Amino acid sequence: MFHDTRFPTAISRAAHGGPERRTDVVVLGSGAEERNARWADSRRSYNAGYGVKSLNDLHAVIAFFEERRGRLHGFRWRDPLDWKSCPPESEPAATDQLIGIGDGTTLAFQLAKTYGSAFNPWTRAITKPVAGTVLVAVAGMLQTPGTDYALDAGTGIVTFLPGHVPAASAAITAGFEFDVPVRFDTDKLEINLQGFRHGAIPAIPVVEIRL
Repeated sequence: MFHDTRFPTAISRAAHGGPERRTDVVVLGSGAEERNARWADSRRSYNAGYGVKSLNDLHAVIAFFEERRGRLHGFRWRDPLDWKSCPPESEPAATDQLIGIGDGTTLAFQLAKTYGSAFNPWTRAITKPVAGTVLVAVAGMLQTPGTDYALDAGTGIVTFLPGHVPAASAAITAGFEFDVPVRFDTDKLEINLQGFRHGAIPAIPVVEIRL
């Protein structure tokens, strides 16, 4: 089950972590390599312990952990380096990301973010947008939520309403803030209060989940 609540942002802001990929590398007798990607998509993991700076922070994490029942329930996580459709120091715009091309009949489009451009760009589905931050445009024209389209903030799907279906060849673009769906990657928090007072970082692993 997924709980639609965000881990305390003030703590996750100082967490360590990022994307991981899984690649098999075989070195041949000639010294050449053969490489094969085992995962089509990257998976993010973090250590929230680096963001715990006080006993109050520690108390907040324990309460959040207990309510999630350890690894049982997923939740939202704000990645401190990657949480917008644009660079971190810019503001989202409705033309940031291409999420589809109209064909005159398709109503629903998945929010997505593309990484890279010329060589082998990777498109990431955005399933946990932040409600109230999503901007959508069709052929560069800003659309009105509730009139032109509806957003499902739990899936990241934009559905155009009757009478507002994107025309054939029209580019559908979007700008947004988003969270990462994650879970705790442990059922046990090992916290030594004396060590914490002397600067030890508690290990609080968090890992991305697929929904």
